[in-house]
Amino acid sequence: MKKTQFLVLGVLLGFTACEPVMASRGNILDSDQLAQIKPGMTTREEVAAKLGTPTSVSTFDDKVWYYVGRETEQYSFFTPNVIKQQAVEVDFDDNGIVTAANMLDVSKSADANPVDRKTPTYGQQYTIWRELLGDLSHPVPDLSNQTGSH
Repeated sequence: MKKTQFLVLGVLLGFTACEPVMASRGNILDSDQLAQIKPGMTTREEVAAKLGTPTSVSTFDDKVWYYVGRETEQYSFFTPNVIKQQAVEVDFDDNGIVTAANMLDVSKSADANPVDRKTPTYGQQYTIWRELLGDLSHPVPDLSNQTGSH
């Protein structure tokens, strides 16, 4: 009887170990939220109230907001699989009124891979021993023979 219970427990634990970890990053908008944004009518404040703060504001023009989101699932230590990703661009005029709200094509997006280079530095590299004992190897200057006012 106990062997059967342990076997059932082991099988149940094995199945729970295969449960994927779901992760949501950013802001994925549904079509109802996006339909509330009317070009020529909706203000910047209304967009922030309806969609939330943007994921990013354009680097060169603060009149362009981006809402970017991604949902992934990951099994154990494997690379996460992208389930859904979305990017929306909202453009404003000089008065803060929406001029356009467009879904961007994320099929052409790519992950940014950081470069694994190091910036060269000049000078000497000291070991911990040199840092601790370095002053002991240099003679102490004799300051007793200096002339000057006291």
